[in-house]
Amino acid sequence: MKERSWLKQYGPVILTGIVVGIASLILTAAGNPKNMGFCIACFERDIAGALGLHSAGKVQYIRPEIIGIVLGAMAAALAAKEFRAKSGSSPAVRFILGVFVMMGALVFLGCPLRMVIRLGGGDLTAVIALLGFLAGILVGVVFLKKGFSLGRAYPVRTSEGMMLPGIMMVLLILLVAAPQLLKFSEEGPGSMRAFWLISLIAGGVVGILAQRSRLCMAGGLRDAFMLRDFTLLSGFLAIWITITIGNLVLGNYHLGMLSQPVAHTQHLWSFLGMALAGWGSILLGGCPLRQLILAGEGNGDSAVTVLGMIAGAAIAHNFAIAGNPDSVVDGVYQVGGTSPAGMVAVVAGLVVLAVISITHLPAKEAAS
Repeated sequence: MKERSWLKQYGPVILTGIVVGIASLILTAAGNPKNMGFCIACFERDIAGALGLHSAGKVQYIRPEIIGIVLGAMAAALAAKEFRAKSGSSPAVRFILGVFVMMGALVFLGCPLRMVIRLGGGDLTAVIALLGFLAGILVGVVFLKKGFSLGRAYPVRTSEGMMLPGIMMVLLILLVAAPQLLKFSEEGPGSMRAFWLISLIAGGVVGILAQRSRLCMAGGLRDAFMLRDFTLLSGFLAIWITITIGNLVLGNYHLGMLSQPVAHTQHLWSFLGMALAGWGSILLGGCPLRQLILAGEGNGDSAVTVLGMIAGAAIAHNFAIAGNPDSVVDGVYQVGGTSPAGMVAVVAGLVVLAVISITHLPAKEAAS
């Protein structure tokens, strides 16, 4: 009986993690950048570029994986009768949080999901980011225990809940039927992409399974710290193990800190960038992947958050906030890292999150 209960609790999320890991390996083999089979922050940044919201020519492409995740989550929610159109939980604050979560992730060069994927490829720079992410989660948990809340969401018209899935459908139509209206990278990470249908299917499968299992790394760490519940966290352990094994078998595992794909070695700013992303994710109630899933379920506040992250990606590249990867030029190792603008943005983001955290405590707690 206990074994059956264990399987019921952990089985769906571990299965989701394994599938995400396999999908990531397939997408990388099919053309996506190394250690970037899935990256919510990177892919939303590419979408912003494809729409002309920023002019960084190396990161412009409508990523079907993002479209697939949202539409897959919507399909799963509708099938399970869990689609609930609701909104009204501090949408403006959520937009700003989305902006800063994206900035923090792009300073590191990856979202929490890519952080795990990078670990699975042997990228030890992601260990520093993981420590920062943990620190940000812990700060967020402190405020949750003090009563932090962005308020409750209320039922709204179904059309409100369909807004982000509708936008994703429009993006898919543009990609397939009117690509001349979009921008496409001819070099760099944006030019490395799997065939669109493979990416769409992979995203759709992940969206369906993540909706059913509630997969979320920020939520997994939050639950582990607050409730000693490791269910959600087991999904990300499954992703890491699956990708590690896959890379070892395929000969793509490269342990070290130097010369890792789309990564840099400015460890302090990787730490602080992911601390910003982790803290913001806790305040939002979920990591960037989870926000896509919730938006697919009809949550208008999560849809606003996703739009905030896309706007944050545009701001990050228009104002040189995003990190630059290390590279080798003519046999000489060139250190990339974080620009002064990126450093200012991360510090400013931490200050903004502190203000939001304090001002959304219960009145009695805030007064004391």
